[in-house]
Amino acid sequence: MISIRELHKKYGRNTVLRGIDLDFDGGRVYGIVGHNGAGKTTLFNCIAGLETYDGEISSAHQPLKDYLGYLETNPQYLSHMTGWEYLKLVSTARGIQEEEFEKRNIFQLPLNEYASTYSTGMKKKLALMGVLLRRNEVFILDEPFNGVDLRSNLLVVDVINKLKAQGKLILISSHIFMVLREVCDEIHLLEAGKFVMGGRTATEIEAMETRLKSGLHQSGTLDWI
Repeated sequence: MISIRELHKKYGRNTVLRGIDLDFDGGRVYGIVGHNGAGKTTLFNCIAGLETYDGEISSAHQPLKDYLGYLETNPQYLSHMTGWEYLKLVSTARGIQEEEFEKRNIFQLPLNEYASTYSTGMKKKLALMGVLLRRNEVFILDEPFNGVDLRSNLLVVDVINKLKAQGKLILISSHIFMVLREVCDEIHLLEAGKFVMGGRTATEIEAMETRLKSGLHQSGTLDWI
């Protein structure tokens, strides 16, 4: 459903993405992992059309932005907009006429309160509701589990599984590797702007986890704990 070829991205002299080549198909969940600064969010921004880049990103859905929902790491809201008003805005922007948001309030958010006063987790849950309401074909979820309570994290996993069953394409980044092992069909490791490992079998995933851990104890051991 999405094909990426020779994707490069620079900020001045700093090269963030280096020749990315990968295909993503509908009805599958893909995990993108890597250390901070590896280029995960930049890759998502390029796919979402929020960044210019060199290379090619093609999709069966054109224009892709009209079929794509992007949950950013830290959603931002206008100061005097309630949760209900936010959901109305993002739905109307996609041409969807919806009013009964309380019936779809899966996270039990206080939709009559200003979204800017929400906690970090509540802001993320409101943004996810907005992404779901827009009836997308492609979902990019950047750190969807961070700052979210345990019960809601379990619900997010259920949401991802339901989207997959509907044939949607889901891309997820997370530093919680164990969750990705549970929900993803494939996981790909991004290092210094390049995919260096990827796979779907237990052996491939374990090798990736070992590589992520490598170097952590070079300056000491766990013996002192």
